[in-house]
Amino acid sequence: MATGRCDWLELRIHHPESFRPIQVTCRNGETKPIWAFTKVVRLKKFGRKRLVIVHEQADLQDPPRFLLTDALHWESGRVMQTWSYRWSCEVFHEVSKQHTGLESAQVRNEEAVNRHFRLSCVAQSILQRTACSGAQSERFEFAQGKQTVGQKLYTLTRQAFDDLLQFIVTRCSHGHTNEQILQALLPS
Repeated sequence: MATGRCDWLELRIHHPESFRPIQVTCRNGETKPIWAFTKVVRLKKFGRKRLVIVHEQADLQDPPRFLLTDALHWESGRVMQTWSYRWSCEVFHEVSKQHTGLESAQVRNEEAVNRHFRLSCVAQSILQRTACSGAQSERFEFAQGKQTVGQKLYTLTRQAFDDLLQFIVTRCSHGHTNEQILQALLPS
């Protein structure tokens, strides 16, 4: 198999079908032209894998990106499109470990870990879909005009406290005692 950039250029010159032009829709919705070579290869200790070599320039002068997958039936465009999601997956993984408590979960069995992870995913999804009641971000350049996760979390916290206060006020107006309200909130 060829190893250097010149070898890949020779491959394209002698076998024009080897690097095919493909339009890939990336995670951000942008359609991007790429030139891809793909082949199923057998690797020692790992077995059969699909290798996709991607160039972003038609002349193949840019450094190639090498992608490897277990999905032998995938086309090179699908491999590249999936790869474009890598950063959001890494960020989600980091958030789920650090901010939702998955990393410090005190559970010991697999079912409890799965339940905790699912709840973390639900919490993250709710957080992402929440609209802020406050101002848009002006502090961070990357978030100009957008609502930050912190702002969304603040909004959710205020909504939760508002619901709690409404619940308590309603119970008090119906003559419930503090003990009855606590029992409704935190059943024994």
